[in-house]
Amino acid sequence: MKNSKIGFVTGLTAEAQLLRQTGFAVAVGGGTPEGALRAAEALVAGGAQALVSFGLAGGLRPGLKPGTVLVPSAVFESTQTYTCDTWLMERLGGSTGRPMLAGHRIVVSPGDKALLYRRGRADAVDLESGAVARAASARGVPFAVLRAVADPAERALPPAALEGLKENGRIDLPRILLSVLRHPGQIPRLLEVGRDAARARKALQARVRRLK
Repeated sequence: MKNSKIGFVTGLTAEAQLLRQTGFAVAVGGGTPEGALRAAEALVAGGAQALVSFGLAGGLRPGLKPGTVLVPSAVFESTQTYTCDTWLMERLGGSTGRPMLAGHRIVVSPGDKALLYRRGRADAVDLESGAVARAASARGVPFAVLRAVADPAERALPPAALEGLKENGRIDLPRILLSVLRHPGQIPRLLEVGRDAARARKALQARVRRLK
């Protein structure tokens, strides 16, 4: 299958930029399940014959380090399991063997992450993969997931990490700064989140180079 027939759904414009010059079709969903669903449907309507959920994820499995690249075997969403396509997983570098959890909100605390991990033994959670899987299932096209862990299961996310994304997938810097002014004690954790997100994007970029 040609790269142009494989559609990548990203949450952030920064993630979409990693796919430049690959020949893949790309659509930005804005970091929400609803946006990801619209992006996936638009890609299929535009001629995509396979879908990939691409970007960052929050770690659930203890010890999983930021920058770890994941190609999950399936996506769990509520009571539904969507199995990823074998050929597409191989195209993305090979399955990492465990599932991904489809979230509907950002998981903030280590306690909540631990609870979710015990329920399904998923490596990580993200907000777009469930919607991409649903769109692929409804349209009868194969799908897979390529994501990198941006924050470990052991970390509690600072408030600003929940404020930083616009609907178009761009970073909302004014809202982040406002959160920092309100809660200046979060700055060390926020810097840590930024460093790990950069590490995750670097790992994805390295994997993408191998996909051309």
